[in-house]
Amino acid sequence: MPVRTFRQMVLRERPAGGITPGTFAEQRSPIPALDDGDALVQVVWLGIDATQRTWLNPGTTYTAPVGIGEVMRGSGVGRVVTSRNPALPEGQWVYGDLGWREYVVAREGGVFGVNPVPEGIDPRHVLTVFGVSGLTAFVGMSEVLGVTAGDTVLVTGAAGSVGSLAGQIARFLGARVIGTAGSAEKVAWVKDVAKFDACVDYRADSVPDALREFAPDGLTAVFDNVGGVLLENALDRLAVHARIALCGSISSGYTAAGYGAGPANYMQLAFRRARMEGFVFLDHQPLFPEALSRLAGWVSAGDLRWAEDVVDGLSNAPAALQRLFDGANLGKQLVRVNAAETKVH
Repeated sequence: MPVRTFRQMVLRERPAGGITPGTFAEQRSPIPALDDGDALVQVVWLGIDATQRTWLNPGTTYTAPVGIGEVMRGSGVGRVVTSRNPALPEGQWVYGDLGWREYVVAREGGVFGVNPVPEGIDPRHVLTVFGVSGLTAFVGMSEVLGVTAGDTVLVTGAAGSVGSLAGQIARFLGARVIGTAGSAEKVAWVKDVAKFDACVDYRADSVPDALREFAPDGLTAVFDNVGGVLLENALDRLAVHARIALCGSISSGYTAAGYGAGPANYMQLAFRRARMEGFVFLDHQPLFPEALSRLAGWVSAGDLRWAEDVVDGLSNAPAALQRLFDGANLGKQLVRVNAAETKVH
């Protein structure tokens, strides 16, 4: 094999705020030897998710933090280039927690291991609609919120990778859906492509007025990706016995100091006898087969739409993560680690 060393991004220092050029360092490592059962995977695509910012803080959230000097964790998809595992033959596309690097030694292994990309699926789509984004959206809408026909639903962060899918799934389940987004371009995409019933530009328009007009009798379900003021706007517009699913709080920046601020009007939950619940999609693994089947059906029918925002180059992965908190992305943020390799499949 001509490649003898490869690049990887390691955590250099824990950021107090946004991701900066000093947060990560590029490191070169030799290609390791393979043991029986191993496969060497060339990483082609990385999925960038806001939750990765939480892993840079010193405290444990739903998972342990990335250690200083460790390779940054993250979902990815790549191709097997050398193998000592018959279940992972050369040329096989695989996905899993590959990390921010060009190559990784991998083994087969369930939800938390590396698995073959199913036949007939574009490899990068296991990072979007058939991956974390699609599963989170489905679990949140169908299981946590239990959305059905007649619901009036708000999705904050509606132009993001999860929110855009969640709102469409709510529509497929029979609900009316309004979203929030941060620009006229994003609002147009949410309404014209994702087909939400309505969407409001929270930077330019009055969210309380829009919610009052869309839901005069109150919101029965809220899928929140943003937190902060938008969550407070939602709490002020709840119907009696409403349900709120907390998926994220990107307005906090996910900094170590940013988790502590709760909604000032949280007592609306008591006044409206509402339920607010946080969730992580990994807690709902028994639902994955049904979720993937339903998602595949909607995709096959041409009903489910999503956007991808692609940044080229492993060295740009840190900036790609920061794009999520700057509101620069539309849909799923992806990093193409090696553009030339993506032309092979």
